[in-house]
Amino acid sequence: MSTENEGALKLVTAILGEEDGGRIAAMLTPMLPAGHQDMPGVTRAQMAAAMNMLLFAGLLERVPSAASYVADAIASGRRLCFDHGAIRTIALVDKDTGALPRGELAFRRILEPLGYEDVATYPLPALRMTGRAYRHRDFPESIPQFFVSELHVDQFDEAFAAVADRVFGSSQDALDEDALAALDQFAAGRTIPFDVAQAVLPTLVAAFGRHHAPCTVADYEALRSASAEAAWIATEGNAFNHATDRVADVVALAQELKALGRPMKDKVEFSRNGRVRQTAFRADMVEREFVNDQGDMCQMKVPGSFYEFISRDVDPATGRLDLSFDSGNATGIFHMTKQ
Repeated sequence: MSTENEGALKLVTAILGEEDGGRIAAMLTPMLPAGHQDMPGVTRAQMAAAMNMLLFAGLLERVPSAASYVADAIASGRRLCFDHGAIRTIALVDKDTGALPRGELAFRRILEPLGYEDVATYPLPALRMTGRAYRHRDFPESIPQFFVSELHVDQFDEAFAAVADRVFGSSQDALDEDALAALDQFAAGRTIPFDVAQAVLPTLVAAFGRHHAPCTVADYEALRSASAEAAWIATEGNAFNHATDRVADVVALAQELKALGRPMKDKVEFSRNGRVRQTAFRADMVEREFVNDQGDMCQMKVPGSFYEFISRDVDPATGRLDLSFDSGNATGIFHMTKQ
């Protein structure tokens, strides 16, 4: 195990404990290569890897279908290659999202200091959204990418915008001064002490969650009637929408999982160049709190997060793995959270 991997694992273990930290590390192929130069303190790559491991662990806790698949893979002796995670954000009309920066900017401020760069934009016009691919500068093939999408409220009518303001305008900012200061250090090209990294890492992970108040049933239904994606963000916020396993043959895997009765997407999505192929489980249903017409709290079952699978071929023009996404593929995968 390289110094970088040891540093990331040490952070994860400090937060999850020896047993759970070791279990998550054993599930995933190394995100950081052996032989990387040793540096004092925690590097941005170590922090990025540890954050991804914790987000992966959190998704397994929330998504039983993902946990079942991962358990089967581990039992068969296969480690998982964590390709990318996805989050959804809201861009209100000409304003921030409550105390959060507007739309995807809330996560750009986290990802860029940790070594990520915005490498491509993917229009999703059918969803009135835009996706952005964030790829790690240091280890682009092994540290998971982020697919960050943004729903454009200004592309809906005024009634929808009013509901969106009510629901998302109460958003709070999970990042405190210590977390922002640590990100500033990474952005300046510095490392941070281990104890500081251990203290702020849970805060960074907590940013990937819901930070607005439960909405009313009426507002939820109003959002859902116009946008299943807006309704999903209303209950799940900026939580990890899905994590993705990079596999050799996603078509064969999809057939195998369908035969086992797993909740699979009907078809595999193929990119226009044919090199990127994706499918997914349908979202697990979860119970979430709402406010009913009488002003009392109630619970309803809604779509939660899910697990995805991807195969990537080598790009003959570069001789490297094709790490791109595809707007058509992404639009198809978004449907996994529709009721």
